[in-house]
Amino acid sequence: MSALEGVRVLDMTHVQSGPSATQILAWLGADVVKLEAPTGDITRKQLRDVADADSLYFTMLNCNKRSITLNMKSEAGKEIFTRLVAESDVLVENFGPGTVDRMGFTWDKLREINPKLIYASIKGFGDGPYTHFKAYEVVAQAMGGSMSTTGFEDGPPLATGAQIGDSGTGIHTVAGILAALLQRERTGEGQRVSVAMQHAVLNLCRVKLRDQQRLAHGPLREYPNAEFGDEVPRSGNASGGGQPGWAVRCKPGGDNDYIYVIVQPQGWAPIANLIGRPELIEDPDWATPEARLSKLDKMFSMIEEWTLGHDKWTVLAALNEHNVPCGPILSTKEIIEDASLADNDMIVSVDHPERGEFKTVGCPIKLSDSPVHVQRSPLLGEHTAEVFRDRLGIDESELAELKANGVI
Repeated sequence: MSALEGVRVLDMTHVQSGPSATQILAWLGADVVKLEAPTGDITRKQLRDVADADSLYFTMLNCNKRSITLNMKSEAGKEIFTRLVAESDVLVENFGPGTVDRMGFTWDKLREINPKLIYASIKGFGDGPYTHFKAYEVVAQAMGGSMSTTGFEDGPPLATGAQIGDSGTGIHTVAGILAALLQRERTGEGQRVSVAMQHAVLNLCRVKLRDQQRLAHGPLREYPNAEFGDEVPRSGNASGGGQPGWAVRCKPGGDNDYIYVIVQPQGWAPIANLIGRPELIEDPDWATPEARLSKLDKMFSMIEEWTLGHDKWTVLAALNEHNVPCGPILSTKEIIEDASLADNDMIVSVDHPERGEFKTVGCPIKLSDSPVHVQRSPLLGEHTAEVFRDRLGIDESELAELKANGVI
């Protein structure tokens, strides 16, 4: 049995933040019906690599869902939508602020149609001066604290490759939906779930807000920066935690021939031995974490002198033999070809009727009694007849009339 078996989700989302949330729900067993305009989710045609086939952008965010089409500008479309809402558990949307209201479906109206409905909305920002601003992935990173603290101190702010604004918000939305479903078990009532992209990024940047407050008491000694002002600086590859870390180069010196090494107190002795500097184990200038804090750059330079003589996999093995936390920098090519990720169903091969086999990311949430089976994304409107027949009792003649009138 799947964890969310029997939960019906009406998915009005598009692009990434919303579809990433509803895909998690679908992976966990919910029946997710993706409601699309007759033209389809815009990402079906964006960044195409195969002509006349749904893009990877779309297929990798919409697995395990069913697709229906509906023209919400028509009265017949609104009537069908009303019927779908009445028998759904969850409605998810990530339109611009007020879009669903302007369709005639305010929260009060939706709650009137279905008092048990959980209505989840993803927006760029919360209430206030930014409410109606357009938000994209990197806009959320810019305004949520990520970009100002990412990069090196002598360089510009940088975006992270991880989609913390979109997919990060999606995960936060899943948490809200699951909490609301659990509360409904006790109260019998639905509720509104709202998540802003800026807020989700800020939550993921909380350690930088921690450090902003620590600045009031002096420089952040674990940072590699020479000078500090009144805001948290960009700190390169510093770990951001209580133990110093850095990415050091390895042989043969390619773009991703690096390994990230963290130096815990108990890790200093084995590291000193590995790099050929055993005398530093007892040297009072190096023996303690406090002594090393003032010269982290020199410490990692010495470590790098050793790592440059070995490839990152050799360094990984040597450090792990002594329980030193570390991790090689894996390129996207290495990740997509990683056998362990495939064995853990995190890189999954999926067959698609238009584009053939493609690889996608599997479900990162593992439940012991509810395994996830990744299924391909739906073709546009593939399940319209099925859903309308089984849920709404609409027969073939009515379907033909709806199609002729441009409703589906």
